[in-house]
Amino acid sequence: MSTKSTGEWLLSQNKYAPKPEVESFPKKFQRNAYTISVTSGKGGVGKTSVSVKMATELAAKNYKVLLIDCDYNLSNTAVKLGLPITQAFVDYKNESKSFAECIHQDGYFHLFSACNGSLELFEDSFRIDQLIVEILVNQEKNYDYIILDCPAGLSKDTLALNAYSDYRFFVVTPDKSSVTDSYSLIKILNKKFGIKSNHLIVNKVSNPAQYGRIVKTLSETTENFLGCRLKVLGGIPKADTDVDRFDQLLLKNADSSFQDSFSKILNKFTEESDGIAMSPPVIGVPYVRVDDFRHDVRPTIS
Repeated sequence: MSTKSTGEWLLSQNKYAPKPEVESFPKKFQRNAYTISVTSGKGGVGKTSVSVKMATELAAKNYKVLLIDCDYNLSNTAVKLGLPITQAFVDYKNESKSFAECIHQDGYFHLFSACNGSLELFEDSFRIDQLIVEILVNQEKNYDYIILDCPAGLSKDTLALNAYSDYRFFVVTPDKSSVTDSYSLIKILNKKFGIKSNHLIVNKVSNPAQYGRIVKTLSETTENFLGCRLKVLGGIPKADTDVDRFDQLLLKNADSSFQDSFSKILNKFTEESDGIAMSPPVIGVPYVRVDDFRHDVRPTIS
């Protein structure tokens, strides 16, 4: 890191070579619900927890929200919410049940959950991205927000779902593999689909300096080497609790600095997305402002 620029270091970690051709992806002609893909290059960064929290908080603000678990055979959303695992996904795919029969409803919050270790799904050959896009086209008129909890990584299905979404919320944590893997995903989305705008949430932040280094590293590199804009949503502080109690802390509604940070992120986003201009918002940073950091902070990751 000491002998290389930020961009050179990230590019040296990226094993995926750029592709010269740029393929288009079908866009929606008439927009109703805002579609948000919560995504990451690396697993284990808290992406599903953020998806569930975002969906339940928006529903609590009287927005009608649909959360779709796109990791179709690993039903983490249902597990985190303490809901029973069902075969609803298989039933919908096989057209034995309607969409309405396959979702869990709790007020304004609706969940289309995945299965868990279904052998039928494992042995079947189908395009999950096509199935999800079909749901989006048919259901977007019924919701204010549709949130996609996307699988981590660079599969073609994940790339297509991210490309189709109106917004992409990248969740990263303070480690090199999380940052470099997310940069790889941003890069492929840019080269393959022409995506130039994404949002960033930094999870498990220990202190403001650490947060600043990550934001500076990823923002400057995507701008300088890809010409992409990375809009900073903010940071979520690292929870001082046991790992198995993290979701309980995240999802509870009691007053806390943890809850306050997340609520501010959503308030800023909904204020902008409900505006007349209907343009992608520039979100404020509730946890700590990037402007608070000196310009000579080294772009390294601790």
